[in-house]
Amino acid sequence: MFRIKVPRYWRHKDFRYRLNAWKCNHCGETHFFQPLICRKCRSREFSRVTLPESGKLLAYTVVRSPPEGFEAQSPYIIGFIELEDGTRILGQLTDCYPEELKQGMRVEATLRRIREDEEDKIIAYCYKFRPAI
Repeated sequence: MFRIKVPRYWRHKDFRYRLNAWKCNHCGETHFFQPLICRKCRSREFSRVTLPESGKLLAYTVVRSPPEGFEAQSPYIIGFIELEDGTRILGQLTDCYPEELKQGMRVEATLRRIREDEEDKIIAYCYKFRPAI
């Protein structure tokens, strides 16, 4: 079973529970981790930003053969989403069936439980996307 390390998990909680990222102050490139240098322009100056919680679905796929630790969730839907500010992100889709999805439909972020670590009893939550209400 997938093992969650408690200190590392809590260190990254702001990025797991919110759509936070790092934006390069020079070129505007979005990074989903705190980089040392920008992968686009090589700048070393970044600002922490909160990304929009809604956008449109560009494409999606149904995962029927999941990686280890996610077998119980199969099948699940992964979507490629363009947020309102133009940032593109992969995210799991929830509260819908594949046949309900259409390219270009509006989606919104929502917080959902993804797993529980048996040993440390950490219940892991993360954002997922659902059709806009």
